[in-house]
Order: sequence, then C-alpha cells, then structure tokens
Amino acid sequence: MKRVGIDVGGTNLKAGLIDESGHILVERKIKIAAVEDQESLAWTLAQMTQDLAVDGHIPISEIASVGVGVPGAVEIHTGMVLYTCNLPMRNVPLRRLFHHYLNLPLYVENDANCAALAEYYAGAGRGSKRFVTVTLGTGVGGGIIHNGKIYHGSNGMAGEVGHMTIVYDGEQCPCGRRGCWEQYASATALKRMTRRAMEAYPNGILKQVIAENDGQISGQSAFIAARRGDAVGQAVCDQYIRYLCTGIVNLINIFQPDTLAIGGGVSNESDEQLLIPLRNMAAEESIPCNRDRMTRIVKAQLGTQAGIIGAAFLGRKR
Repeated sequence: MKRVGIDVGGTNLKAGLIDESGHILVERKIKIAAVEDQESLAWTLAQMTQDLAVDGHIPISEIASVGVGVPGAVEIHTGMVLYTCNLPMRNVPLRRLFHHYLNLPLYVENDANCAALAEYYAGAGRGSKRFVTVTLGTGVGGGIIHNGKIYHGSNGMAGEVGHMTIVYDGEQCPCGRRGCWEQYASATALKRMTRRAMEAYPNGILKQVIAENDGQISGQSAFIAARRGDAVGQAVCDQYIRYLCTGIVNLINIFQPDTLAIGGGVSNESDEQLLIPLRNMAAEESIPCNRDRMTRIVKAQLGTQAGIIGAAFLGRKR
C-alpha cells in the first residue's frame, strides 16, 4: 500500500506519494495562493491525491491514507484545522470537507509534528524510542515522539518549544511574551544578532561578507566571517550557540530523549562550527548521567521532504 502526504507551507502546497519505507515516489506542488477558501482547500487536497495516483500508475484504492501537515493548531481526533499561520482559516472541518470529494482516511497534524514523525521513522530518529526535533527557521519549532507516537499534551499544543522563556524580560516575541527561545535561537534571531554586531563594528570582515551578499544579512553571514578569522563573526556564533544550547539543555533535562535532532537552515553549518561546540556545551550543562545513556545530538536528515513524509506516516499506526 502507498500513502499520500501533503505539506501546507507558506508559499507552496506540496504533496507526495510515499511507500512504506518513507521514499517519495512522485511529487506535486502548487502555489498556496491558488487556494481561496476552505472548500477550495479540501478540493485541492483530493485532486492532488488523485493526480498522484495517476502519476504513480496505481489505482486510488491502493492509497491507504492521506495525511496533511499545517503550520498551526489542529484537532487530531476530528480532523479540524483550528487555525493556520499562512491561510486565513479558522475552525475548518477539513476531514469532513475532504470526504465530500474522496473517501479515503484523512489525518491532520501540525507540520512540526509531521517533520518529527518523518525523522523518527525514516531519518535521524531511527532506532530511538524517545525522540525530539528542533527546527531552526523563522521561528523555532519542535516535535516530541515517544514510542512511535506524537506527544500532544492535554490540548494538542505540546511541542511549542520555541516559546519557553530563556531570558526573563528579554526580547519581545510575537506571541506576546518576552525572552522566548525563538527570539534567541531562530534564524531570525541570528540575523538580528549579526546586524547589531555589524553596526557596532562597521569596518570589519563581517561587513565585507554582508556586502558580498548584496548587503543582505543571512543566517550564514556570521559563520562565513568566522571562517575567515573574524573575531566579531566568531563572537556572534559563540553567542548564538550559547542561546541555542540553553534551550537544548532544557529539553534534554525535561525529556531525556535518546536522540535530539536539529533541522532548519542554520543546521547546515559545518559540524566544527555548530554541532561539535553545541554537543560539548550541552554535555557540560545537562544533568550528569551515564555517558552510555546521554542524549545524542544530531542533524536532521530529511530536509524539506520531512513534512511530506511525516504527513504520509500519520495513518501508519492508527
């Protein structure tokens, strides 16, 4: 049997036909702007599912389930989308609407949880019983897997790791609080730190690196400058890793996972500049335990495909 996974992103709606091992057999993509309302969304999901069956040369009856990952809050038992970050939709009965067009099991989940499930089954979390993912992007997302199941908490909102406070009365967060971890460990936060450092030291290598990128500050700027021997760039990297480690150690001390995987664009930096110093710092700061039982800190493996694969796996153990 095959499964369909659909990732509702900020720009594109991506779908894939997946086998039981997590391999994407065929893919489809459309602009999210083409989806005008909740009825249009349901119809689009059904149409993409049928198109994938055609592309994969299989009858629709060979698709065991369809999963959808959305960037927002969902009610997993009813298939209701409570709200999404990139579509003006609230309280959308997506499963019921989908069944107007196609009679296949539909599962709806938060996109970060989908990514965690994908890594658990087909990526960095294979072989782990307790697994946590942290995604460093515009914000900081997370997913918690325990014995093959997503941990949702009492209200379905567990895993919002980016909104634990690490600096009391710190940077303002869009959630309304101050000092949230994503204000210090996200790619957005890293760019802000880099900008402040450049303004404080306008004649250094960091400023040259940014000028070479048409004046655009990226999450790579400080790391590039550090590789060129720039003390200012290195100071930004060191500060960023300290903030990142603070949240990582909190998660380790709370959940004691077998494996913690870091994804997102920032995670693509070299092990020497990011992962190794992070591991060393986390080993010093987390609660001491037998070295054979310490949490492994690794990079996520599935990249942008994780959302599709994880969404497809939603129906795997239902």
